[in-house]
Amino acid sequence: MTISPTHASKIPSTTDLISEIKVPGVGRVTATAVRVKRLDDRATLPAYKSAHAAGLDLAACLPRHDMPAAVKIQPGEIVKIPLGYACAIPFGHEGQVRPRSGLSTKHGISLPNAPGTIDADYRGEMFIALINLGSESYTIRHGDRIAQMIIAPVAHATIHEVEELDDTDRGSSGFGSTGL
Repeated sequence: MTISPTHASKIPSTTDLISEIKVPGVGRVTATAVRVKRLDDRATLPAYKSAHAAGLDLAACLPRHDMPAAVKIQPGEIVKIPLGYACAIPFGHEGQVRPRSGLSTKHGISLPNAPGTIDADYRGEMFIALINLGSESYTIRHGDRIAQMIIAPVAHATIHEVEELDDTDRGSSGFGSTGL
């Protein structure tokens, strides 16, 4: 990957990407720093809701854009809910957006692309695509926690075209080939 001189000055230093936090019962640990720019003063920034939570809770910012203060999601319907901020996930990481377990098990509210990915180079406003897999409508309001985001490392690969691939016991056996 080549970084143009125009973009090189915008790359944050290592100290901007890593911070130290105190975790109850564990002590001080190193954490990846995610920079967040609030686009709406009413936005609830991502936050861990328990000391050992893996995911940052993401909350709806309503009304915003063409979305009303309360968004009713009908069964089978997909809607994009604004969060009211943009973020900068450091290179080498991604934001994995996942459903909240309570919403999905109690109301059938999930993500149609779960897990969704927020790439390190995306700087636009964050939205969460929600789908109602339940049998009843469900209403989202301002401040409702609607999804969670895991910050995870990403391994980048190089692609090498070859004439042949090595053999394995599985070979080309695909979907369901290893049993239920």
